[in-house]
Amino acid sequence: MLICWDQWFPEGARLTALAGAKILFYPTAIGWHPSEKKQYGERQRSSWEIIQRSHGIANNVFVASTNRVGHEGSKRGGIEFWGHSFVSDPSGQIIALAGGKEEILISTVDLAQVEFNRIHWPFLRDRRVDAYGKLTQRFID
Repeated sequence: MLICWDQWFPEGARLTALAGAKILFYPTAIGWHPSEKKQYGERQRSSWEIIQRSHGIANNVFVASTNRVGHEGSKRGGIEFWGHSFVSDPSGQIIALAGGKEEILISTVDLAQVEFNRIHWPFLRDRRVDAYGKLTQRFID
């Protein structure tokens, strides 16, 4: 399980997959500021979904992402949580998708898909670990 802000970084997903995970769970609380929704809303929500699906592809795992719904704060401000919880398979295909309202999302996953994908797309095996030493530094000189 990785939590909210972790969804934006590849390292957590990779380490979790290397530790044996077959499903990445991302509980999140993300949404729009009402004044930004019209201009940036769809782009932001799409980026949120794409990054997590990409972690699933790069690590050959399922992704189950939950997100809050509703509005919190003042009517002129606050944040509107967009919902759209989803489950994607190791190829990044969405196999279950909720909308923007409160609901329960149930999905059946075939964990054999993980091993199948890891054989045919051996991303974990073919990593360039010899080139990653500087990942432990915040900035590279």
